Amino acid sequence: MTVMSLSRRDLARLLGASAALLPMLPGGKALAQGRRDTLVIGIDISDTITFDPVRQAQYTPPLTLAACYDSLLTLEPNDLVNPKPSLATAWARTPDGNGWRFTLRQGVKFASGATMTAEDVKFTFDRLLNMKEQTQQYLKALDRVEIVDANTVDFVLNSPNAPVLSILCNPGCAIMEKAVLRQHGGTDAADAKDSDKATEWLNGNSAGTGPYRLTRWERNGQILLQRNPNHWRGAPAFERVVIRHLSDSAAQLLAVRRGDVHAAFNLIPEQIATLRGDANVRVDRLPSLDHVYMALTQNPAANPVLAKKEARHAIGYAIDYDGILGSLLGGTALRPAHFLPIGVNGSTEAIAREIGFRQDLNRARQLLQAAGVPDGFEMEIAYGQAAVAGISYQVLGQKLQADLGRVGIRVRLNPMDQVNLRTVYTTGRMQGGLLTFWNPPAVSNDLWASAVVERVARRVGWDVPQEMTDLTKRAAEEQDLAKAAELWVEWQRKAVDQANHFVLFQPIYQIAVRNTVKDFPLTAAGWQLDTGKVTLA
Repeated sequence: MTVMSLSRRDLARLLGASAALLPMLPGGKALAQGRRDTLVIGIDISDTITFDPVRQAQYTPPLTLAACYDSLLTLEPNDLVNPKPSLATAWARTPDGNGWRFTLRQGVKFASGATMTAEDVKFTFDRLLNMKEQTQQYLKALDRVEIVDANTVDFVLNSPNAPVLSILCNPGCAIMEKAVLRQHGGTDAADAKDSDKATEWLNGNSAGTGPYRLTRWERNGQILLQRNPNHWRGAPAFERVVIRHLSDSAAQLLAVRRGDVHAAFNLIPEQIATLRGDANVRVDRLPSLDHVYMALTQNPAANPVLAKKEARHAIGYAIDYDGILGSLLGGTALRPAHFLPIGVNGSTEAIAREIGFRQDLNRARQLLQAAGVPDGFEMEIAYGQAAVAGISYQVLGQKLQADLGRVGIRVRLNPMDQVNLRTVYTTGRMQGGLLTFWNPPAVSNDLWASAVVERVARRVGWDVPQEMTDLTKRAAEEQDLAKAAELWVEWQRKAVDQANHFVLFQPIYQIAVRNTVKDFPLTAAGWQLDTGKVTLA
């Protein structure tokens, strides 16, 4: 892999900007990185579809949502197990033991200046439940929210032991201002899925209590955030935040070196290496809980060979996982066995080595013979025209194409727009393999596991047996952590054997940050950066 060298003119062309390489305010005033009131971030945001917290299910938007909204609870970077207070200051079981009672922080104001009340919390979750989007599935154990008084709400659960607290930390559970949402077409009615019209407004504005508010989003361009002077933690350090879409990692590298951005999120290992010794730029690292994977259909109408488990297992044994982690990623990644990232209960590197696929070309060829295709077969791998965790999907697709070719599996690569790719995947129209990511909306084993058996399985044509669904529920609700770990290991064995999803790597974030920035708190909790706590040196 080579590192591109771009001229200033080339970079300006890539950024779609003027020679200043920065967004312009009305009147032609540039937001220069050197100005101490503006934080500028370079990152690939091509996956962004919406900034409606309820409808968001992509990789990069949570960074923006977490800047504009607060949830009842939060997670801190050094502790992704125990939720901490945010808009709720205390929580305890309801008197009947079937739910959770939250005491709300008093005096919190929305960006509009209005004071948050229990009515806003109830509206937020009634809307979330009735919109019936993916976010609602994260909270499938939540039956309803009841107001106890102006500063207290009860979350009534249909499954008392279901994991809920950590899920409430995610930006999809952001508390939204009831009056503003209603003003712009939002509703919490039972038919909200069809009647709610607030999403369009939320794509260019926000209605939260976060340190910033959204003022503009230009798809594949930029996101502009403005300081919320009413934030309950105090006004953030910057007047505004500019999130620039830079799809090319070489453009990001040049921009952070020049000082045109404060931070670059998508640099490849070779580019990170060139920053060693640069007195102006440092590299901040943090193990993530994300993973990049290949989903593989077993729909015979798409590819009859892939309907055979032996053929899917052959693919699992043909992939050079060590080469991906070493040669492509420079060792800055881990690889779990399946959708439970290393570091959560029941998932360790030792377990991954024991039950995960590993490259074994002879075994792959034997499995192809057992599948009735000893000379191999043809298949497609689709991917987005974007980068993730320091590597482009194209390079990853080319690596898989070469690996599978060694056992006679002939791969056609199909690059697609990120939004189109998402549509193909979620509607189950993939024709073979598909490269994508999963970053947790919150840190909960149940979210990863339930995603597999409830949603992702449908996309790949897997009719999940009841015993797998029951195992997922049993593991999620087990209160003894040791027993739960055993159940999660069993769950991973079954998921690996099904061979519809091959986790390729779990990245370690490597973010290039200008030394003019003092605090740059990364988080693996699902939103990458706590933007409101970034400060200048």
